[in-house]
Amino acid sequence: MSLIINGVPAAPPTDPRVSLLDHLRETLHLTGTKKGCNQGACGACTVLVDGERILSCLALAVQYDGRQITTIEGLADGDALHPLQAAFIEHDGFQCGYCTPGQICSAIGMAAEARRGVPSHVTVDLASDLSGDVVLTREEVQERMSGNLCRCGAHNGIVDAIRHTFAAEAGA
Repeated sequence: MSLIINGVPAAPPTDPRVSLLDHLRETLHLTGTKKGCNQGACGACTVLVDGERILSCLALAVQYDGRQITTIEGLADGDALHPLQAAFIEHDGFQCGYCTPGQICSAIGMAAEARRGVPSHVTVDLASDLSGDVVLTREEVQERMSGNLCRCGAHNGIVDAIRHTFAAEAGA
């Protein structure tokens, strides 16, 4: 068994009961992914698995044998930030920064869902949206990101950063 984390093979945990979050933080020392509630309610631990967002506190590491796991550390290209990371800075999308890694990973997964035409609770036109034409309006982004909490109140900057980054590709 082997995990692939940020493009690099990594050893699995020795205990099959270890969460992906604890394995990332405690064994592999990838501390960008944060432990918030440890119950799947806050989104601070969000990572990407094969491009889809998951809550790593609710996932066992052994479930992801051979799959591509991307953490906040794997988004930048050397010294060049991912465009969403740069947008968070530009739009003041953080205050304390604790939720920021989970917000960014979740937003990248959310944008991929929108590209695939996955509707949300507030999606207006399901027929056109199923064809991949989801418009990331402010309300659409707020709904899709509702599982990621920010206790500092930086939600407006977070939504602005997400819309700025993904506007061209989603018609926002």
